[in-house]
Amino acid sequence: MKKLAIGSILGAIVIFVWQFLSFSLLELHRPSTEYTPKQTDILNFLSSQLTESGSYALPSSPKGASQEEMQKSMAEAQGKPWAIVSYHTSMDMNIGANMLRGILINIIMIGLLCYIISKLKDPSFKIIMLVSLATGLIIFFNVPYTNHIWYKSFDLTAYLVDAIVGWGLVGVVLGMVNRRRA
Repeated sequence: MKKLAIGSILGAIVIFVWQFLSFSLLELHRPSTEYTPKQTDILNFLSSQLTESGSYALPSSPKGASQEEMQKSMAEAQGKPWAIVSYHTSMDMNIGANMLRGILINIIMIGLLCYIISKLKDPSFKIIMLVSLATGLIIFFNVPYTNHIWYKSFDLTAYLVDAIVGWGLVGVVLGMVNRRRA
């Protein structure tokens, strides 16, 4: 139980630090948040058109549209520009609360990985490393890659780097925490 708790906390810190580096200092995810000098004009236009927060796929069909209407809309959109707009009526960046939620979720996430590792019969450093990397790749394939298939993202490679580097580092830390005593 002690190893599980230590591993969860240390692994969570590793993922937290890697996420910080990846999203800020290294700017790996920058392609998904590019700057436009027209941002004020765009935000003013969006706020004049949208009344509530939401994620909008443009173009799309209205809720309840028939299959024929949706197919017609898709055919008309083929080869034309499209966008996914995540619109919020008010910016509320509570850095402290967001960081706290982030580290807590990381503790839970790594805790689940530690639990799985604890159920393995005498896992070696190599097995812990492979299980950790497999976890990172499962996470990558489940959301960033699957979403990319439908809604081409601009930071897919960054998420793959996160899966390999971040979860590889977690594997190193968990392997060290779980090292056998002779």
